[in-house]
Amino acid sequence: MVQPGVWDDPARAGQMAREAAELRQLIATWDRLEKRARDLIELDQLADGDPELEKQLAEEEAAIARELRSRELDLLFTDPYANHNAVITISVGQGGVEAQDWVEMLMRMYLKWAERKHFETEILDTSPGEEAGLKSATFIVRGPRAYGLLRSEHGVHRLVRISPFDQNHRRHTSFALVEVMPELESSDEAAVVINPQDLRIDTYRSTGAGGQHVNKTDSAIRITHLPTGIVVTCQNERSQMKNREMAMKVLKSRLFQRQQQEAAAQLDQIRGQILPAEFGSQIRNYVLQPYTLVKDVRTGLEVGNAQAVLDGDLDPFIEAWLRWRLSQNGAPEKPSASNAERRR
Repeated sequence: MVQPGVWDDPARAGQMAREAAELRQLIATWDRLEKRARDLIELDQLADGDPELEKQLAEEEAAIARELRSRELDLLFTDPYANHNAVITISVGQGGVEAQDWVEMLMRMYLKWAERKHFETEILDTSPGEEAGLKSATFIVRGPRAYGLLRSEHGVHRLVRISPFDQNHRRHTSFALVEVMPELESSDEAAVVINPQDLRIDTYRSTGAGGQHVNKTDSAIRITHLPTGIVVTCQNERSQMKNREMAMKVLKSRLFQRQQQEAAAQLDQIRGQILPAEFGSQIRNYVLQPYTLVKDVRTGLEVGNAQAVLDGDLDPFIEAWLRWRLSQNGAPEKPSASNAERRR
């Protein structure tokens, strides 16, 4: 950061400043933890059978152990894009109206999780269902290691419950596909070259709740990348230009991810396998009837309090997936040479 000319490139300098701040915070965290451990040793030497001091010892030892476990999670973020923000798209699968309601429930779950983490969220686009719920939703979660945490959620999610839309109160099974992509930084976006002739850009009127602006101006944007068939939409902003800019950002993220998939030795290195949102392909089951249980098919983790999970308590599943992923890989994932250079 003290090298001459660093700030000649403000974008790169800003990125380096953020990295430096994160590294300083990491060092400070370990310094504090080491000091607490040394203080604990001194307190242990002074205790000498004192019940009150021994109680303080036990409490501090447990607190340090919890902090160490939390720090240990840092070692599990082996993906080179772990520290990026996350772009999440939820799409309806089998299940009709019930599945559309499930899409909305999942979006609420992730927004609640982000709120617990004090992460910033931005809803880019939602497509309402005919009767209830959503056909699809796209939003961004911004925060430290957002993609590294949320990539565990990529895949098909299955819900079993008594349908509130069935007058006969029968049990229904619904599916939704959750796709998680890293939001690209400027250095990553440069690697994605898009030919303007490969794009079809449509404008339409925004839908959903809103003020007098909604349904009166063609501010919503739909971009179709003709060679790949990828379609992205954005209607969150009042300005058509801003919606177009955000839609292009999401499109670049998806194209970048596609490039990584094609280059990866394993198809799921960056994004995970693309599976149909139907029975037999789910990564997690949420059962609300006849009992309550959320079970991750990959890790085997089970949580009986399904409502807490739907209210955003996802950390046990995320941690279990990170440990499972590391055990499956056997070694940390290595960034590409260009990405490694950027991180240096």
